[in-house]
Amino acid sequence: MTERVDTDQDLMAAAQRGDGVAFDELVRRHTATMYRVAFRVLGDRAEAEDAVQEAWVSAWRSLSRFRGDAAPTTWLYRVVTNSALSQARRRWAVPMDISDESMNHLLTDDGTGNPEGKAVRSEEADLVHRAIATLEPSQRVPLVLREFEGMSYEEIAEVLEVNTTALRSRLHRARLALLSRLEEMRRG
Repeated sequence: MTERVDTDQDLMAAAQRGDGVAFDELVRRHTATMYRVAFRVLGDRAEAEDAVQEAWVSAWRSLSRFRGDAAPTTWLYRVVTNSALSQARRRWAVPMDISDESMNHLLTDDGTGNPEGKAVRSEEADLVHRAIATLEPSQRVPLVLREFEGMSYEEIAEVLEVNTTALRSRLHRARLALLSRLEEMRRG
């Protein structure tokens, strides 16, 4: 019988002891977030689903290597990020397809009911997403984790297994590249 566990740390510890039900609960809790990260890195639904599935298999196989130094969610971000980057390398970093309507979930009504304002925000968001899609995965990943997932610099550095100085440098270069792409797209 599975013991009652509430926290991700408890679930991870139980899963490490071979409790498949605890691992299933981790899957239930975190698949949507992992998919969102994989989709934003890869830009393709099917590839994101494959990357998440591959990440869960990898997580199950490497449970014994989870030492508890990081939060389980940070470890899972690392696993899915590595899976998505591996998938991107296999396809040689083909740009994301941003035409998918699911990207519009980031847009929210400003409460004014102003359709023109929403349309402008929608166009701007689409432009930003298309510009992000042109970035290399090594630039795209830190931007996704910081700007879309709201992770701290320390958490992202842990996921990417770099120090915070290196991460800040990567983010700076990624933001500069993004601004450059946005300028090009607006001009042309």
